[in-house]
Amino acid sequence: MLVQDIYRAQSLERIVETGSCACEIQFPSWDAAEAVFRERYASDERWEMLQVSDAYNRRANAARPAAKAICEAAGNW
Repeated sequence: MLVQDIYRAQSLERIVETGSCACEIQFPSWDAAEAVFRERYASDERWEMLQVSDAYNRRANAARPAAKAICEAAGNW
């Protein structure tokens, strides 16, 4: 689940940063999210991962309104 949460946050933040909702921006390779997980969290305890997951969900939720507006304008939401 944590890798999915990292991926979602990265995707929404990337849409906002670039102002683009192109497929390669909205749905990038999973490599970056997997690398973050392996480098930072792979050895964490489950409870630690749950806390980190919550933090990534907050990041994604914060970026979602702006990303949604960008994607809706592109007809891509």
